[in-house]
Amino acid sequence: MTRALLIVDVQNDFTEGGALAVAGGDAVAAAVSALLAGHAADYEVIVASRDWHDPDSDNGGHISPQPDYVATWPVHCVAGTPGAEYDPLLDTAGITHHVRKGQGVPAYSMFEGVTESGERTAEILAAHGVTDADVVGIATDHCVRATALDAIGHGIRVRVFTDLVAGVAAESSAAALAELAHAGAELTTAGA
Repeated sequence: MTRALLIVDVQNDFTEGGALAVAGGDAVAAAVSALLAGHAADYEVIVASRDWHDPDSDNGGHISPQPDYVATWPVHCVAGTPGAEYDPLLDTAGITHHVRKGQGVPAYSMFEGVTESGERTAEILAAHGVTDADVVGIATDHCVRATALDAIGHGIRVRVFTDLVAGVAAESSAAALAELAHAGAELTTAGA
């Protein structure tokens, strides 16, 4: 068994004070850092994603002046702005691969993103023989959901650490977790 940690979108615009702040985002950043401090050696690779939207663009209709908060969103995570950076409570020292997604197009899953050198998440995981992945981050009901479903779709056994995710809303987050469990993900906590 070769395990990866997938850290989804722990960014300033998704944590408290950000353009699309999720309650509990800072706590997730701090808790993921604690996980890394104690368990980084448990993982063959640690991949972190960031929304990284093009400036002065609607990014394929993803960003809108009148967002519906379903398929369109207000301006967020624009490349080169503080909102696109990792939350300062996230210790990035142990991260082995940084993936940027949504560069000019809508993108929710880290599997849609690329590293600066052009590697895709699926390629990174395959190159390291990853069979299992733990998924943490923001937001449970959007990008965490999409990332975990894509990992399952690539034949990876997925655990979602429910104490290391934060969602936009309680109802949609519960529905996302139920969907992931139905798809085969194990719902557990980092301390389990």
